[in-house]
Amino acid sequence: MTSKEIRQQFLDFFRSKGHEIVDSSPVVPFDDPTLMFTNAGMNQFKDVFLATGTRPYVRAADTQKCIRAGGKHNDLDDVGQDTYHHTFFEMLGNWSFGDYFKKEAIEWAWELLTDVWKIPKERLHATYFEGDPAEGLEPDSEAKKLWETVTDIKPENIHPGNKKDNFWEMGDTGPCGPCSEIHIDLTPDLSGGPLVNAGDARVIEIWNLVFIQFNRAPDRKLSPLPAKHVDTGMGFERLCAVLQGMDRGKLGVVTNYDTDVFTPIFNAIQNRTGAPNYTATLPSGDSSSPPSKGGGSNEPSTSIKHDNTQTMIDVSYRVIADHIRCLTFALTDGATPSNEGRGYVLRRILRRAVRYGRQYMNMQEPFLCDLVKPIIDHMADAFPELKTANRGKNIEHVTEIIRDEEESFGRTFDRGLKLYREAADNARTNTNGQISGEAAFKLHDTFGFTIDLTELMAEEDKLTIDKGEYGRLMEEARTRARSGSLIETDELLDAINFAGVDEAARLRFVDTDDSWKYATPPACEGTVAYLLGTHPAVIGTELVVVCERTCLYIEQGGQVSDRGTLTTDLGEMRIDFVKRAEHGIVVHKGTVTRGTIEVNAQCKLSVDLTHRIPTTQNHTSTHILNWSLREVLGDHVQQKGSLVDPEKNRFDFSHNKPLTDEELQKIETLCNQQIEDNHDVFTKEVDQQAALKIKTLRAVFGEKYPDKVRVVSIGVPIGDEGTDDKQTLLGNPENPEWMKYSVEFCGGTHLTKTKEATRFVLISEEGVAKGVRRLVGISGDAAVQAIAVGNALENEAKALGETDDLSTRLAELQKKLADAIVPIAIRHEIQDIIATLQKQAKAQQKKASASSGEAVQSAVAALFEKAETIGDTTVVVGEVPAANADALRGAIDWVRNKTESSAVLLATSNDGKVVLIAGMSNAVVKKGIKAGDLIKEICPIVGGKGGGRPDMAQGGGSELGKIADAIEAGKN
Repeated sequence: MTSKEIRQQFLDFFRSKGHEIVDSSPVVPFDDPTLMFTNAGMNQFKDVFLATGTRPYVRAADTQKCIRAGGKHNDLDDVGQDTYHHTFFEMLGNWSFGDYFKKEAIEWAWELLTDVWKIPKERLHATYFEGDPAEGLEPDSEAKKLWETVTDIKPENIHPGNKKDNFWEMGDTGPCGPCSEIHIDLTPDLSGGPLVNAGDARVIEIWNLVFIQFNRAPDRKLSPLPAKHVDTGMGFERLCAVLQGMDRGKLGVVTNYDTDVFTPIFNAIQNRTGAPNYTATLPSGDSSSPPSKGGGSNEPSTSIKHDNTQTMIDVSYRVIADHIRCLTFALTDGATPSNEGRGYVLRRILRRAVRYGRQYMNMQEPFLCDLVKPIIDHMADAFPELKTANRGKNIEHVTEIIRDEEESFGRTFDRGLKLYREAADNARTNTNGQISGEAAFKLHDTFGFTIDLTELMAEEDKLTIDKGEYGRLMEEARTRARSGSLIETDELLDAINFAGVDEAARLRFVDTDDSWKYATPPACEGTVAYLLGTHPAVIGTELVVVCERTCLYIEQGGQVSDRGTLTTDLGEMRIDFVKRAEHGIVVHKGTVTRGTIEVNAQCKLSVDLTHRIPTTQNHTSTHILNWSLREVLGDHVQQKGSLVDPEKNRFDFSHNKPLTDEELQKIETLCNQQIEDNHDVFTKEVDQQAALKIKTLRAVFGEKYPDKVRVVSIGVPIGDEGTDDKQTLLGNPENPEWMKYSVEFCGGTHLTKTKEATRFVLISEEGVAKGVRRLVGISGDAAVQAIAVGNALENEAKALGETDDLSTRLAELQKKLADAIVPIAIRHEIQDIIATLQKQAKAQQKKASASSGEAVQSAVAALFEKAETIGDTTVVVGEVPAANADALRGAIDWVRNKTESSAVLLATSNDGKVVLIAGMSNAVVKKGIKAGDLIKEICPIVGGKGGGRPDMAQGGGSELGKIADAIEAGKN
């Protein structure tokens, strides 16, 4: 059987049992900030198990894309060293959400393994939970009985298992329950019974059936769940090794990397690198068989020794094949390499693969990028998003990102490798085989060698690293970075903690009603329920106020909070900031501006529209910008952060190269076309699952959304759930026409018509991290003003070509441009004009310099004719016309070329300053007369200072009337 057939048989089997076959969720979990990567099939159903979400089906099955690299589940360091660890793998799973339970799960698992796949029954062992008296948990006798009655497994092949092996928990709290694992005996003589759950590679787990029936409370107590669930997981690569090993008569010999899951990738690696054939050798001491636990730790094995060159080539095959699979899937699903979080893990993975290719396959140029297409061709049947993502340009998109990363690392790799080898040689000779932490830190900080990569290289050379010193240097670097950055202080800390407020007072105001923020105009009435600040709250007092409702927008989703006013019969308070604190309480921070504010007073809240309106203009423009970026750059664009305030919108997005002027112009034009079209802006709170089906929908990458979400649509009605109105988003969610419109999840404030934004311009574009760009734009009157300022500066730049003092005028214009807010397109036009004018100014300066140089030369020639000779030395001292330093030095060289021995001091005035320059020939310097000493001696006479080399020195001062005195002193 091929891997493709095995995967399909699994899905077809559970489809026949009434399961909904669902798509794999992305490997980058959009809706679960607790996870770095999707690492199990159950991740996408966590909300169901936690009873915070539902699905329209009660049975499901799929093959889930998983990554285990970084965080709690991290198999990265073991990949390549054995034949069973992977960073990326598929997990086959089937689920019941309050429907069937243990009987069906066990019965169907046995049927699939033995009737469909024909795995010999005598080779299969099952485990059940043996109970835990300390927890008050009885043995799972129900599962044991079912194995005995609904299957024909050999009774002696049913084994009890402890809590570590046979009780599954989602986390410290939450759903949990016993599990029943299925193991396969790979021993030739079927002697593996005692090896079940013993950490022996000859008996491996292939399927885990989890029975979720309890809830773990924070106090660690267990209680029965109202609904019981089934969650199963089976490693696809391991299953393929078992079934294809059976087909070849080599059960237990065929490994994950020997299956057709990997052989096409190995062929692609060999075609690209020209490496020798893969021979499946392993580093000394590792076993070729998989462990007994999925993705677990190394098991005891027989030491195997092989030729080191071929061994490292085979390790490289496994590393590169695994890592390029991981990278291709992660980048397809929206992740990007970076210096933090999951992006840093991906960069580690990529650089690890590059290092093996460069060191052991002699690949000195980018090569991983050329393996993307073979990976996608190999796996797109099962995961079509590999081809369809990014508007069908995913191959090009992923290839480009990986090529850029390879080129970046390649530029420093060879120099870093040289440093590593020097450090390794020093460790062998001087420090008992330990590489210094300083060298490891420099490899990381300067050459991009992550510490795990350096450790791996050291391990291959049988060396260690001084991790203590490395850690200290890293912390010092972090401290320096922190001290150089702006640390924001949360001014509402006391309010958020509600210091001094008892629990009853807190609970009175759970979930402040802030729906009034969408009112027109935004205003509401309420009661001052709580004050934090000086009492009585008189004029000038800073206060934090809590009301049971508010109309002010709370800082969230990238939009800054509103400002506003709170008014009572006795006084008024200016509100500067609004924030949500504990228990859903909203706090208003500000200053009393009239009278007094007292607890229990009736109040009116209103919003400062001079702050709200431009913020709203910028927020709606941000949505239009997000849509325009996708239109111009492609579907790979994902929002990476935003800030919306009255002055601007700042938008960070995934893209791996600077935007061209043409792209910026297209984006800005599309935005303004949307504004001119005067689209209606629709908002509605709808079911999240229904909204996610809308073809054009954009959600913030990595953000977790509630079951009910607010949808903002620019240009097309949202409609009602459950209807078939083809002119609405919910009535016809798959309509490709919706790609022409911006649709996003958003709780912010928005315009009602796009034309209310007036105009939109981009004012800057820059990179903020590897693979992340930032655009800043402005809307409304600010945009109109920016265009006017830009046009005025452009006209000023064009007029400069007719001026004589071009250099000075250009400097003034450049300062104005640097300080001005102007559209980026106009800024670039002005910069092009300035570049042309700078050439013109340079020509002017050259001409002026030549003129002044001639005048200086004539003056020095006249001084030379009258110069005094002392011994064999000609002494030239005098004042010359204004000139630059080069002209003065040139005149001194002229004198030195005319004489064997000369001492020269010239004085001039330039821009209201005295300039003194001295030059001594070598013969004079040898006599102990130094130009630097002379300048230091006479500069104070003109109210300044100076210095320089023995043969040439310069200085000056501000007292023009003392030039004659300085000349006389110098001569003497």
